[in-house]
Amino acid sequence: MSLLVVGLSHRSAPVSVLERASLNADDRVKLLQDTVAAEPATEAAVLATCNRIELYADVDKFHAGVAELSTLLAQHSGVGLEELTPHLYVHYEDRAVHHLFSVACGLDSMVVGEGQILGQIKDSLARAQELHTAGRLLNDLFQQALRVGKRAHSETGIDRAGQSLVTFGLEQLSAGTAVTDWAHGKKALVIGAGSMSSLAAATLARAGVGEIVIANRTQERAERLARILTEGDDTHVPARAVPMDAVPVELTRADIAVSCTGATGLVLTAEAVAAAVEGRPAAPAARPDGGRTAPQSAGSRTAAAAEPGPRGTTPLPAAAEEGCPLDLATVEQLAGVEPGFSLLGESAVAGIDAATLEQHGAWVDGGTSLLERGRARDAQAEAGADAELITALAATAATVGRVPELRKPEPVAVLPRPEPVLFVLDLAMPRDVDAAVHRLAGARLVDIESLAEASADAPMAADVDQVRRIVSDEVAAFGAAQRAAHITPTVVALRTMAADVVASEIARLEGRLPGLDDKHRAEITQTVRRVVDKLLHAPTVRVKQLAAEPGGAGYADALRTLFDLDPETVASVSRADEDSEKNGKNRGPA
Repeated sequence: MSLLVVGLSHRSAPVSVLERASLNADDRVKLLQDTVAAEPATEAAVLATCNRIELYADVDKFHAGVAELSTLLAQHSGVGLEELTPHLYVHYEDRAVHHLFSVACGLDSMVVGEGQILGQIKDSLARAQELHTAGRLLNDLFQQALRVGKRAHSETGIDRAGQSLVTFGLEQLSAGTAVTDWAHGKKALVIGAGSMSSLAAATLARAGVGEIVIANRTQERAERLARILTEGDDTHVPARAVPMDAVPVELTRADIAVSCTGATGLVLTAEAVAAAVEGRPAAPAARPDGGRTAPQSAGSRTAAAAEPGPRGTTPLPAAAEEGCPLDLATVEQLAGVEPGFSLLGESAVAGIDAATLEQHGAWVDGGTSLLERGRARDAQAEAGADAELITALAATAATVGRVPELRKPEPVAVLPRPEPVLFVLDLAMPRDVDAAVHRLAGARLVDIESLAEASADAPMAADVDQVRRIVSDEVAAFGAAQRAAHITPTVVALRTMAADVVASEIARLEGRLPGLDDKHRAEITQTVRRVVDKLLHAPTVRVKQLAAEPGGAGYADALRTLFDLDPETVASVSRADEDSEKNGKNRGPA
């Protein structure tokens, strides 16, 4: 049998695919049952988190195993096999062990070094044990992975390389401000009462929020979490539980909303978030000089746009002037500039046909525009120059067809986006919060997709290299132990055969020497056994050492061939060993 893992994660698939391929609890149970029922697999375990879905199995055929596991993942995830296949990765034997150990240490996490994955691995093993889909190989593998993960966190500073997904998400929401300063005194709404939501609530409590409201479909779980937060020594914060139908009202009061549920549809729509933001006083927008500017009304923005622009030019009014022959929307589109460009530059009329330019030149020359009516008498000469320029440009357009673009438009000042009044963290997969919330001016949304983008450029701590060395050493040790364990039934069968030979020969000796007394019979029996043990000692010890090395799996076959061991006898030893484990105490997760 051989270890195989087929899966997809945030490293191999976009969030949109991961979101659709997510498995609920019932899906995971059915996937495990169907996997062990399939021909290539005898053991199975599923590791499913918010950013990975992996199916581990002990298979007897590699290619058949890959095909079967890939098909099963597609069937149970609801994503077609053709669409899913490009995003799947496959690890086999030692590479599969290396992958799980790296995952357990947080090296493959979205936030490097986060420790939540250990709890998820523990839950995966417990589920497989409960369903009896984990045998000796996966029990040993997952328990060793837990030990390796704990060793990495205790012996290195991998915790400094990253934080939990919750902490990382809150740091993204705070946009560079210390989370404790940013969260202090704010009101938080946490939707869901599972492990991730509970962690988020506890993290917010420690960060100093003023109040936490827990909304959950099961009221008892919400009340329990609220009680823990209120009574906890390090999370002492006013907390209360509300039903899910109270979320819209609570959202209007909240400054921070965190959602992580198992819902298959959206929990917070863009309309709901917009309604919660509507009517709140907008936070002042940041100015380039580091200060704050008060939110502008539509009237003030129009007035600001009418102020003189760079180099003394006058921006075009927001609406067309009366009698102006130019279609301003078309001018803006053809010129490639934002509303408010100056009509006094060549770039403003780029792309305008000759006839329109001639009409506009006559209009300006006649002094009928707002530009001319507002000028002082000493500016009339400049207006005449403008008219001449437009006439010249019209002549050029008549010759070449269109006025060429001579220079890029003047840069247009863009008003800064107001600071959000509602901060939303979506840690669910599939997503709980409508992605359209990203476009709402009054809200800031951080979700799994944006976290993946932010973590791609996160710096790696030097401790990561040390963890990688730990993983490599542990993979080698695990492989050696598994290979050594693989030959043990053969060695046991060999020694059993030798004991049977000794017993048979002693029985024959007694038949030839019926008068042999007990003392001499015992001495002869002990001598023969000692001789056999000494003859077998060196070969059996050496074969275990050789079998533990890479490529040593063939030594068991060689031993069976050399001593003519019955394969069924070896198999029976293996079955007896496995039955002994099953009859003993069920080994729980480490």
